[in-house]
Amino acid sequence: MAEVGLNKPVVLKADLAVFCGSKELPRTAITQKFWDYIKANNLQAKTENGKAEGAGKYIVADETLLKLFNATKVTSKSSGKVTDFTGLKLGQTINMLQLASVVGANIE
Repeated sequence: MAEVGLNKPVVLKADLAVFCGSKELPRTAITQKFWDYIKANNLQAKTENGKAEGAGKYIVADETLLKLFNATKVTSKSSGKVTDFTGLKLGQTINMLQLASVVGANIE
């Protein structure tokens, strides 16, 4: 039986493929790669645009993540809300719930 939904492999854009070490992965595996990196580098903060503390609901953009975050400009199909991180700067944060938008913007 073919994989479906979040477990179906998707094609990654070049920068995300380098980050993940693969050209094709399921969304669940991509998200796990992000979290492994974020936790290994203590890139979580308790406050918006706070300093990296290793815990909290905000993800701090380092040089590696910034490249992926800056490629993110997506419009929600359900709400029409635009998530635009193209102007995000080094050290700024995104809410961890917005990581799905980053993944979506960096796949084909």
